[in-house]
Amino acid sequence: MPVRVLVADDDPALRALICDIVRQQGYDPIEAADGKQAIDRFFSGTEPGLVILDVMMPVFDGWDVLKEIRAQSDVPVMMLTALDDEQSEVTGLKHGADDYLAKPFRYAVFVARLHALLRRTNREQNGTQRFGILTIEPEKRRVTVGENEIILSNKEFLLLSLLAQNQSVVFSREKLLNKIWGFDFDGDERTVDTHIKTLRQKLLSCGEMIQTVRGSGYRFEVTP
Repeated sequence: MPVRVLVADDDPALRALICDIVRQQGYDPIEAADGKQAIDRFFSGTEPGLVILDVMMPVFDGWDVLKEIRAQSDVPVMMLTALDDEQSEVTGLKHGADDYLAKPFRYAVFVARLHALLRRTNREQNGTQRFGILTIEPEKRRVTVGENEIILSNKEFLLLSLLAQNQSVVFSREKLLNKIWGFDFDGDERTVDTHIKTLRQKLLSCGEMIQTVRGSGYRFEVTP
């Protein structure tokens, strides 16, 4: 299942825009138009993997919502506000926010911070990694794309895990051979290409996350 992201903002247009961006990244947005709705929706059903909170909301403001959440959960929280000053940012971080973003924000900056907070969540949840609809569970050696469980060979799983754990890092074919097959492997580098090709096919729409860097090797990248 995609990670749920609670988006709480009383501006309908901005809330819809944020939800669209969250959805484009492969996550499942939950909307709240005020502080009370945010609290109600956070504590009903499965806990979201991330909360995006506007500071100035009716009924309960963002600080009140953050206080309620922090009393029972350490889920990552990003605060959004039109108050672009240092004291407001300090206040947010002191209240337990994980990130603070002033409005209006740039698309690329928002997406980068969204992924950074969710990567932090992924590392903390027993090693489980989530990248949009792609989920990797190292302890169970299990990979799913949406509702589909993907059956991988041992080498394919090790390749995917290594690349995903080092997002954006370029690995040469030689380095992948050494890390996955071992230094005493006497085959050639085309073995890596063959496994990458099969892995991409098995990962369906998520196969494009494994990118070829011409002349250098491969990297794992979640693109906006």
